[in-house]
Amino acid sequence: MPDIQTQKKQKEYEKYVKQVTPSHSLPLNMARAFLVGGLICMLGQWIMNLCLNYGLGRQMSGSWTSGILILISVVLTGFNIYPKLAKFAGAGSLVPITGFANSVAASAIEYQKEGQVMGIGCKIFTIAGPVILFGIFSSWVLGVAYWLLKIL
Repeated sequence: MPDIQTQKKQKEYEKYVKQVTPSHSLPLNMARAFLVGGLICMLGQWIMNLCLNYGLGRQMSGSWTSGILILISVVLTGFNIYPKLAKFAGAGSLVPITGFANSVAASAIEYQKEGQVMGIGCKIFTIAGPVILFGIFSSWVLGVAYWLLKIL
């Protein structure tokens, strides 16, 4: 049987944990993600329309749009702005292509002090690597499934 002192410490600890654990409002988090994700997509659509208006084809406009969004994300990551945006918006800023670019750039920035080869070269894909791996693997699995269904 635990003594009274241990029980008292346990209750104090539980009270402390409850006090320091941040509480989140799901509707507010969803609204922030929707707002920021929508703004990122709106920026992408604006860039796409601008490219189309300058006479680029649809495929070339899409390539320029992706490249510009990636560039903006990497620059904002370098100035430590994108991590603050990600903290505010959550998945709204992490799901689009800008979030992927942020993860790669953040790894490169974090490990640059270890050198070009052993730092940046080895650690740049620590976060993005699993995304690439499982993306390729899942597309392979779906491709095989599609092929089998087409045969049957």
